[in-house]
Amino acid sequence: MNSFSIFQRTERQRVSDGQNMAILDDIKPFHRLLVVLFPQLGDFDSLEYAWWIKREADRIQQKQIILRAVGIGDRDSGQRFCEYTGFPPDCLFTDNKGHLHRQLSLYSGLSLKIPGLSSAQNASLNLLLMCAGIGSPGTLKEVFRGYLGDKKAPQLINDEEVVKAFPLPSLKGKFFQLAGGSGFQRPFELATLRLRNMTEVLRNWRAYVPDATYLTQRGATFYYDAQGNLLYEYRDNHLLGFAENMSFPLAFLDQVSEDITENLTGSTSST
Repeated sequence: MNSFSIFQRTERQRVSDGQNMAILDDIKPFHRLLVVLFPQLGDFDSLEYAWWIKREADRIQQKQIILRAVGIGDRDSGQRFCEYTGFPPDCLFTDNKGHLHRQLSLYSGLSLKIPGLSSAQNASLNLLLMCAGIGSPGTLKEVFRGYLGDKKAPQLINDEEVVKAFPLPSLKGKFFQLAGGSGFQRPFELATLRLRNMTEVLRNWRAYVPDATYLTQRGATFYYDAQGNLLYEYRDNHLLGFAENMSFPLAFLDQVSEDITENLTGSTSST
């Protein structure tokens, strides 16, 4: 069974109203469909990915893309997640045990088991090891990118935007000009946003993580055309690796469109 068929058959609880329903129940007809599998809703990857989706909301709407997402947690987790990130609650469904992630054979993360520890304790230990890059290739490189900056990525914080990331004092976006200029991701800019996310999760841990057993589970992205044909797929295999292009996580939306246009142009020319 392909991924689209699995999504068609999957029922989960919708965050907006608590209704248990098929996650693709109310989307047809559609031009494009973007389905995101978040890991734990308290995972830094989930919060950061949701931030990018909000940032690109206008572009997603202009491209007539229907958005659906499933994250590991319960409805309380989902409500807190949407309140903090601005993710639309009518587009988010929750999966308490990560069953859908396993059905799609997504990377479950490091799975060392220490005798005497509970499943949640083992998951917490494995998550710490993954933070150090063990069983999580690419994580440390991405951590350093957050501190060093990235000239391939856009500027993340507007000059007049005020960022509060405890224990740092409130910072205006223009502060990051001192670290390297403007118009691209400056040094410490992404790291500051990640610190803000970490503070949010740690302060509301029980809300975001009702069951720590699934802390290491990774997510995925699936993008379909109007007939349910898969246009793009990315499966995460490490922490801070929710996108193929972390400099611009939703770049595939444009790339897929360009590829389709080129294919159509080539077909027309050949005839």
